[in-house]
Amino acid sequence: MIKERIVRGAGFTRALPIFFVLIVLVLATLPKYLGVMYQVKFVQAFILILLATMWNLLAGFGGLVSIGQQAFIGIGAYALVYFADILNLNPFVATLFAGIFCGLCAIPLSFLVFRLAGGYFAIGTWVVAEIIKLFTVQISALGGGSGISLAAFSGMGRETRIAAVYWSAVVTIVVVLLSTILLMRSRLGLGLTAMRDDNVAAGVLGVKVMRYRRIVFVVVAMGFGFAGSLIAMSNLRVQPDDIFSVNYSAIMIFMVVIGGLGTIEGPILGAILYYFLQDRLRDYGAWYLIVLGIIAIVTVLTAPKGLWPLITRDRISLFPTKYRVISPTKDGAR
Repeated sequence: MIKERIVRGAGFTRALPIFFVLIVLVLATLPKYLGVMYQVKFVQAFILILLATMWNLLAGFGGLVSIGQQAFIGIGAYALVYFADILNLNPFVATLFAGIFCGLCAIPLSFLVFRLAGGYFAIGTWVVAEIIKLFTVQISALGGGSGISLAAFSGMGRETRIAAVYWSAVVTIVVVLLSTILLMRSRLGLGLTAMRDDNVAAGVLGVKVMRYRRIVFVVVAMGFGFAGSLIAMSNLRVQPDDIFSVNYSAIMIFMVVIGGLGTIEGPILGAILYYFLQDRLRDYGAWYLIVLGIIAIVTVLTAPKGLWPLITRDRISLFPTKYRVISPTKDGAR
């Protein structure tokens, strides 16, 4: 008698680790073959993937819809400048400290914003981001309202600097993606999924709702801090109106909703799609925003779950986190 088996993912997923190791190795060697311009493009794409992945972890898996995560992008960028230029740390070591600093900042902020729920939470995070921006522009050591330049790379050649930033972005995106996959395959990930579906029911079943929320909020803040650091290293300048812009939240929501909320692959697909649209349409002014709006509306109407679930019909997962029941007669997912 053939019994049902509970597995995670499909059979072909066993070969995926080797496949992704090869991809990482290829990405790590690209600076030897690509010009500076293409390395910059890759860094921009990696930053978008990082932003989409982190916002999806917070909202798609944790159920915490925020439009104020640009606060941690700005904190991470300014923290990099402070640690690298003022404290004279290596800029890549400073990136690590900037992410940790964002996580530390997220702890007290969580006690404030978690007093809100639903739409109030979303608006509250936006208000907090604006307050942090107003506070930052009052600090003269950080350039005030005019911003500040990053001088840590002043002794490094342009090509060397861009290659170093590229490798830093590769390492960051690999670590973030692996951390997200491992987190969602853990008990914490199961708890987050349960909380997203029903907070009350999850709490009754023993999920420590507030603790899990705070953990994911801090982890995501660190991820956004790393993204802010990469943005600062790419632009060599941090300006408060740009780095704290709510446009980041709009972009993150677009990428995640288009790609597939609550999946790991969807935000990556959405980020890649958004990058190509931005790269091709940026010279068309207002038409660029109109096209993005039309794509968002059409996608939500025709594929409410996003493009990735539509393409794969929820049967393929490159980063499997759910368990599947394999039986002699049919294959179901849980």
